[in-house]
Amino acid sequence: MLAGKNILLIIGGGIAAYKVLELIRLLGKDGAQVVPVMTRAAKEFVTPLSVSALAGAPVRSDLFDLEEEAEMGHIQLTRAADLVVVAPATADIMAKMANGLANDMASTLLLASNKPVLLAPAMNVAMWENAANKRNVAILEQDGKLFVGPENGEMACGEFGTGRMAEPEAIRAAIQAALVDGPMKGKRVLITSGPTHEPIDPVRYIANRSSGLQGSEIARAFVRLGAEVVFITGPASATRPVGAQVIEVETARDMAAAVKVAGEVDTAIFAAAVADWRVSRASDDKLKKAAGKALPELDLVENPDILATVSQLEAGRPKLVVGFAAETENLVKNAIAKRLRKGCDWIVANDVGGERAVMGGQDNQVVLITEDGAEPWPWMSKREVAQKLALRVSEALV
Repeated sequence: MLAGKNILLIIGGGIAAYKVLELIRLLGKDGAQVVPVMTRAAKEFVTPLSVSALAGAPVRSDLFDLEEEAEMGHIQLTRAADLVVVAPATADIMAKMANGLANDMASTLLLASNKPVLLAPAMNVAMWENAANKRNVAILEQDGKLFVGPENGEMACGEFGTGRMAEPEAIRAAIQAALVDGPMKGKRVLITSGPTHEPIDPVRYIANRSSGLQGSEIARAFVRLGAEVVFITGPASATRPVGAQVIEVETARDMAAAVKVAGEVDTAIFAAAVADWRVSRASDDKLKKAAGKALPELDLVENPDILATVSQLEAGRPKLVVGFAAETENLVKNAIAKRLRKGCDWIVANDVGGERAVMGGQDNQVVLITEDGAEPWPWMSKREVAQKLALRVSEALV
């Protein structure tokens, strides 16, 4: 599948570096040529001899090697590559990339590269959640860098959470998706995401706690699979997906209008947490409170039901319509009833009333509701949920 492809593999310094040996073996089995580069720290975890033996190529690590760098060898490495893979992508490497630093072979290659870059992050959960690291990840996503993982689970340090490097098979699949036409090539996908803001007056509005992260991750997953993605988002805090057509809206009516003019799509996924109601007559002026003055009366009316409207189209209905259900009780029962009531094909249901924060959090636990029944998925990162859902959709559209 990867025959003739040239992979420039940059190995960072972390305990997860041992997994790279298996990754090199898998890529060689696929026919790819792996050119390995190791940071100084990486050599503390795996030996250059092991890496070189599996890759069938010498390890590069010294930016000041007179023989290799006589003709700017590091520039030639990047130009010859079809894809640059960083595994494990440590917090240090990602910080250098996000801020344009180049003080060793690995960081110089990354700054000089004009090829796609795939990152497989690996670090302690506290490092992954650190505000500085989150800023760096957001910058790299905006720069168009591809990510696989990190995964949720137990770490070498004994702690548990998000930060484990993706398994070699998952990285291999991400490399294949980056270099080979994905299963969604030629398909058009519509995704809604985030909350909506329904104005009460010029400074107040009705909203919810949705960050839009799950929707953004779903859009990224479909982009990685080769789909043309139309991404309609309310005022969410999550970073917008690179590679998608992003349409910004504010209210439920704005979102409904954007969906209507988006045109025909193969599948529509409604992950947005749309406000059910709006104030019928929002005030043009800020509502004031004063002693003895009666409380303002807010007359609420229902917002358009976007999911039901698209699900019940007689002409131009997507082949697969997927809705989301955020519930606090009777999760499966309510989600099944919602699927039947709305007329959609699938519902992705999650419990937002538990102790673990789903709205605004990094992880999710969902139940996929189809006509065949309810399929519970375990707790995983929202990125993993997105990847699994995108693959299931791609299989259903074949």
